[in-house]
Amino acid sequence: QVQLVESGGGLVQAGGSLRLSCAEPGRTFSSYAMGWFRQAPGKEREFVGAISWSGGSTYYADSVKGRFTISRDNAKNTVYLQMNSLKPEDTAVYYCAAAAHGSSYSVTVDEYDYWGQGTQVTVSS
Repeated sequence: QVQLVESGGGLVQAGGSLRLSCAEPGRTFSSYAMGWFRQAPGKEREFVGAISWSGGSTYYADSVKGRFTISRDNAKNTVYLQMNSLKPEDTAVYYCAAAAHGSSYSVTVDEYDYWGQGTQVTVSS
């Protein structure tokens, strides 16, 4: 069983930055593609970005491209989401997810096998 633990959410002003972390304490982390999704109140969960198991490939939603960066450290079993130039419309609960048979192009919820508990990001105007 894969357990994902997110941290790093909070309240930030528009234009600011936050870095989210997602740790997996087991020994299988490096074999999974990892994705980040977000869900705002009253909206469906949407894809933010993903990274391949090796970290060599990343893919982003158009809404965050150029502002958000995903990276991973397999030695630390951790994936990161660096968020810069934050906007009020980025406000949401952010989730990390692991896909056993995925890639950086795994953009749908159904492609992911395990999910974290979510962390709230609030961007004030």
